[in-house]
Amino acid sequence: MHHLRGPRRGGPTAQLARLGGSRAHRHPRGGRAFARSLSGSLPPAGVAGRSRAMRKEADSDGAAPGRAARPAHLALAARPAGTRGEGSQTRGPLDSGTALSRSRASGERQRRLEPQRQYESGRRCSTPADARRAAAALPERSMGAQWGRAAVWPRGLRKGRGLPRTARALAAAGLLCTALAAYACWGQLPPLPWASSAPPRPVGVLLWWEPFRRRDSAARPPPDCWLRFNISGCRLLTDRAAYGEAQAVLFHHRDLVKGPPDWPPPWGVQVHTAEELELRVLDDEEEAAAAAAAEALAVSGPRPPGQRWVWMNFESPSHSPGLRSLAANLFNWTLSYRADSDVFVPYGYLYPRTHPGEQPPGLAPPLARKRGLVAWVVSNWDERQVRVRYYHQLSQHVPVDVFGKGGHGRPVPDIGLLHTVARYKFYLAFENSQHLDYITEKLWRNSLLAGAVPVVLGPERANYERFVPRGAFIHVDDFPSASSLAAYLLFLDRNPAVYRRYFYWRRSYAVHITSFWDEPWCRACQAVQMAGDRPKSVPNLARWFER
Repeated sequence: MHHLRGPRRGGPTAQLARLGGSRAHRHPRGGRAFARSLSGSLPPAGVAGRSRAMRKEADSDGAAPGRAARPAHLALAARPAGTRGEGSQTRGPLDSGTALSRSRASGERQRRLEPQRQYESGRRCSTPADARRAAAALPERSMGAQWGRAAVWPRGLRKGRGLPRTARALAAAGLLCTALAAYACWGQLPPLPWASSAPPRPVGVLLWWEPFRRRDSAARPPPDCWLRFNISGCRLLTDRAAYGEAQAVLFHHRDLVKGPPDWPPPWGVQVHTAEELELRVLDDEEEAAAAAAAEALAVSGPRPPGQRWVWMNFESPSHSPGLRSLAANLFNWTLSYRADSDVFVPYGYLYPRTHPGEQPPGLAPPLARKRGLVAWVVSNWDERQVRVRYYHQLSQHVPVDVFGKGGHGRPVPDIGLLHTVARYKFYLAFENSQHLDYITEKLWRNSLLAGAVPVVLGPERANYERFVPRGAFIHVDDFPSASSLAAYLLFLDRNPAVYRRYFYWRRSYAVHITSFWDEPWCRACQAVQMAGDRPKSVPNLARWFER
């Protein structure tokens, strides 16, 4: 009964009493007849006592309604005749014969205006008059037509005869809702969209080899995906005895193609172990044929139901040998830095900053700490690489301090790589090869996190701008030559205000650095939870990855 709220005078009970007093005089037979007609329309069960109380209050002179909240129809019936409602500007129905005759004469016009008033009271309550009309219509909306104005009745329904059409419609709607609820409880309907989702089902992910680790070395304990990355429901496995329990198996490409074949055994097929083969007397050709047959059976043999084999690689195609030797449809998923992988795990990414202390801290690095101009950390030096050739051209026009194990590099100081790079204004984020989405920690960690402006050499600028704001880095392709790039770097060195613009992104974003190899492991578990049971396989891995 609180859908509409107008100006309140004396509380909701007094307001309904006022509205009742102003409405009662309009009944053609006066206040008592109005109360009797209203009480005659009340339902017999549970309300007869209240109807008698209403008639008693209507017959008694000067009996004011109590201050306790009561239904609107009781307030209307309890309004004493011959009194003025609180705040009302109309006289009671028995004040004079003139008021009674005027009420009778306008009865027909009042019934014609009734639907319009009900509509207007539901549409607007912007003025006190509108609020009073809205409050007068409130009992009808809250309790049904028979609890409201006695002068208006639905078509085809007389007082005391049956239920109104609205009541029948509500009853039918209640039965329909009950049937739908029972149907949903039987599991025949999908869950409601606002219902809380069930916790993710436990997923076992087996890491067949730990990347870049000797196969005979002990495996380190797996990470806790919930504590590290807020991913629940994961069972990270390293024991190959649990192969049949895993919903996914991760194969690192570099360890996959190096050394002798080491595949999971075919599921449910009896195979000879290496010890059994050693007991048999075989010549070299028979032994090679037996090993090839065992490998082919392991690759193409059956697997545990629903298990996915996931190919994992974070090297560029130029440094991923053996791609074309892998059989078609061998793997179900791919996990790499490529955005079109089944499980996309980049080397890093930017996320919206929510706290000033998130890395890197501050809106811009302090320029007073910048003692050098250009720095470069490189571990694999190869004169045939594009990045090394470009370095030779750039170093002829601007000084570049090189750190690392190879080439002209010197050891990284004891303060560490990040603190070393933080002393420079620019960092050469040069990738060892140029391929789609191949943007490594050289950008995310060595440049953005350290607080130096990255000068990138890798995929084209548009590829970088998919992950980084265009004003956060300098691309070598923006300049026709290395000498023009050097001139621009010297210009920024002389203009601190322009140089600081390359750190505007820090006002909105922070840097996330991927944790290898824990994060890819947990992300694979998360992907299995979200994927369901849809089957998939990679028909030609080399063609997809080398494009």
